[in-house]
Amino acid sequence: MTADYKGDYQELVDEISELLGVPATLENRDFELIAFGAYDSEGDLDPSALDPVRTRSILTRRSTTAVRTWFEGFGITRATGPVRIPPTPEAGVYRGRICLPVRHRGVVLGYVWLLESDPGPTDAQLTAAMEVTVRIGALLADEAQHGADLSRELRAVLTAERGWQGDMAVAALRTALGPRGDGPHAVVCVAPWPSADPDDAPSARTVPHATALCTVPWGTTAHSLALLVRLRSPEARTPALTAAQRLLGETEAGAARAAGAARAAGVGEPRTNLADLPAAWQEASAAARAALAEPALGPIAHWSAIGPYRLLTALPADTAHDPAVRPLLSPAHRDLARTAETYLDCAGQAGRTAAELGIHRQTLYYRLSRVEQLTGLDLDDGEDRLLLHMALKGARL
Repeated sequence: MTADYKGDYQELVDEISELLGVPATLENRDFELIAFGAYDSEGDLDPSALDPVRTRSILTRRSTTAVRTWFEGFGITRATGPVRIPPTPEAGVYRGRICLPVRHRGVVLGYVWLLESDPGPTDAQLTAAMEVTVRIGALLADEAQHGADLSRELRAVLTAERGWQGDMAVAALRTALGPRGDGPHAVVCVAPWPSADPDDAPSARTVPHATALCTVPWGTTAHSLALLVRLRSPEARTPALTAAQRLLGETEAGAARAAGAARAAGVGEPRTNLADLPAAWQEASAAARAALAEPALGPIAHWSAIGPYRLLTALPADTAHDPAVRPLLSPAHRDLARTAETYLDCAGQAGRTAAELGIHRQTLYYRLSRVEQLTGLDLDDGEDRLLLHMALKGARL
């Protein structure tokens, strides 16, 4: 979200707080906090009286699914005027609420929340506040459209073919970003992402340091989420890590979590030129693939830290199915494959390998001889070892 949007929201929420003489909060339709207006006066509400629901919303900038469902049960998604919600201590709502739905062209885009007070706001005051929500609705709609434009332009840059198509996509993204297109950027990949629907992707406002997000095909049937993060300097990469952590949290609550699917994030090397974003995306995608293949690298992997996977992820998908190694990769020989990979990871040191696997050395030697019989490879030959090691690592991808 640009600083202009943030400042505009804050001004409008402060305006409502002043009109009504009570603190107001603005959340989007997914109950994610946008702005908080703290009204200062001698009669202001005591912060110690805030209930758990409101406190959590302010501190974490979002509400739980249960809280959202409970409030929506009062018809706030359909309302066109103020909705009064009584206190319900058993739900963690110790103070009554007044909800002002924020709509634009008939569609609810968010909510302004007020704590009930005594005396409460008059009907005239609430009418004036609802007029302010009209301006908030227009601003939310404008931001949503801008975010959709950025999402489309970023996807075009990451998926366009090289040449004039790629050049045009970069030019369009640079125009859409404006001043935010200057300076270093990092690209983050989260995969797999539960949905290809752009509407299911989180808003850039809710992801720390996000400039733009979009979904990108991941393999033949799955999808990933791409995130563009602006950095203060190429060395200051913490914003990309923070954003990746938030996005992994989004999948924790999504369909991928429910299905028990593994997920990971990859971060590419920072770039100072938007034309280099496709290369950064390839790095981020490769790092995510590596983290999925080798859990020790994740759940967030940096391109610079994935070692041999920098080369392996660049190979065609069927490279791992080398004819010599294929028999070893069958489910019936899973233990032999793990033994061979651990042996090669340990630089061929039998003692280390046996300790790592928790087996006797004689058992190790027997398994290694079986590996040689199945593959026809000589584990005393450097090139055969290299082929076997690459094939075993590549099979994970």
